[in-house]
Amino acid sequence: MERGTIFTPSARDLARERGVKVEETAAGEAEVVAGADRTLAFGADHGGFEMKERLKPVARELGWVVRDVGVFAEKAADYPDIAHEVARLVAGGEAAAGVIVDGAGIGSSMAANKVPGVRAALCYDRASARNSREHNHANVLTLGGRLLTASQAEEVLRTWLGTPYGGGRHQKRIDKITEIERRYSAWNK
Repeated sequence: MERGTIFTPSARDLARERGVKVEETAAGEAEVVAGADRTLAFGADHGGFEMKERLKPVARELGWVVRDVGVFAEKAADYPDIAHEVARLVAGGEAAAGVIVDGAGIGSSMAANKVPGVRAALCYDRASARNSREHNHANVLTLGGRLLTASQAEEVLRTWLGTPYGGGRHQKRIDKITEIERRYSAWNK
């Protein structure tokens, strides 16, 4: 809770009785806790760091809790490592969706799609963002940090997060994608 918030003695006692730990923080520093259904895993390599930092506030504005897996400075990083971590969180149910930004967005899409359960889509405009969610049930968005302007990337992100899966006639195709994934995953056993 933020410093200065009114917290009565009886509320403190009740929190203590229920085992709730109350910590005071400076304004804006409180960590938001949310379920996986509102958690968005975010990651970028050095080519996408600046764009990632610009997009995180947009996601928060839209009601998402951002789980940033790095990088945390514009220093050389390997996009497969970042893409794998975002994809792992999504596939494991720790995040509802993921966003990965690298220089072009292509490599991160390829790497993330190696994780079973991930349907990563490289999007570059509103139409591709909408289609990837509505028709393909994409759960990871990849963006090219060096190919899109900040306003273009924001438009793609807003559209992608705001578009629900269409289901219906699209489901049989998603089932086929899942079957292909299952079949070839068995090869690795």
